[in-house]
Amino acid sequence: MGTGRNTETDAAFEMVLALHRLLRSLRRAGPTGGLQPTQLIVLSLLVEGGPSRVGVLAERVPCSQPTATAVVAELEALGFVRREPDPTDGRATRVAATEEGRGTLRDVAYGEAEALLERLGSLSEEEVAQLLRTAPLLRRLADSGR
Repeated sequence: MGTGRNTETDAAFEMVLALHRLLRSLRRAGPTGGLQPTQLIVLSLLVEGGPSRVGVLAERVPCSQPTATAVVAELEALGFVRREPDPTDGRATRVAATEEGRGTLRDVAYGEAEALLERLGSLSEEEVAQLLRTAPLLRRLADSGR
C-alpha cells in the first residue's frame, strides 16, 4: 500500500505545482485590471460569497487582518467594494462588492479564460475535452476547503 500512496502523493504534488504555474502564467497573460493577487482574491470572495466582515475575509484569503483591512481600503478607493452595516451586529460593518468591482473581476476572469483557450489550442480535441471536464471537480475541491 505504501507504494500506491507515494505515487498518489507524488501525483498530487505534481498537480499542485502545475496548477500554480498555470495560474501564475494565466494571470500574467490576462488583464489584471491593475489589481494585485490578494486584491483579486478578496474581490472574488466577495463576488462569489456575498458581503463579509474583514476578519472573515482575512481567514478565507488567508492573510493577516491588517493585510485584509489594507486590501479592502485599496479596493474601496478604487470603487470596487463598499462598506455597509452588518445586519446581525449594528456596531460592525461588512464589505460588499460593487457593480464596478463585479465587472472588473469578470473582465479579469474572461481575460484569463481567453489566455487558457489559446493554450488549449496546443492540445488534441480529446485532451481539451478531458481537461475541461475537470472544472466542476476542481470547483468542488476548492469549495470543500471553506
